[in-house]
Amino acid sequence: MSLNDLYEKPGHLIRRAHQISWALFLDECAEFNITPVQYAAMVAIEERPGVDATRLSSLIAFDRSTIGNVIERLEARHLVVRKPSSEDKRLKLLFLSREGADLLRNVEGAVERVQERLLAPLNQAERKQFMKLLTRLAALNNEVTSAPLRTLEDTKSA
Repeated sequence: MSLNDLYEKPGHLIRRAHQISWALFLDECAEFNITPVQYAAMVAIEERPGVDATRLSSLIAFDRSTIGNVIERLEARHLVVRKPSSEDKRLKLLFLSREGADLLRNVEGAVERVQERLLAPLNQAERKQFMKLLTRLAALNNEVTSAPLRTLEDTKSA
């Protein structure tokens, strides 16, 4: 195998695309001091207030063993609040704080710029096709990861 062979492997290209996406996110969102995973967690908590950490990890397809670190960082910044469940005191439910909701609203333009910059090299037809194929690739390979994406409906029976 040569480097040219490596450079043409889908896995290598996906890893590179992830690096590029991460770098663009950190560039555009630097003033907000937030990572892509923290952003995803906050979006999910805003949409599903009172979600627990296990369901949150499923909703954003993030490893359950490390979601706690993400939540702790958000909580330390007063962006997320954990409250005990009225039904099971051992279970902690997650809510955005006022600061968290404000940050989420304020970061939205930067997040949209990330998406635009990421897809900027493609024309409109290519963007549509790329997103269609990427969505299909992720969906059809969902179960091979240690953190498969689960909808809220999927997690209700878990």
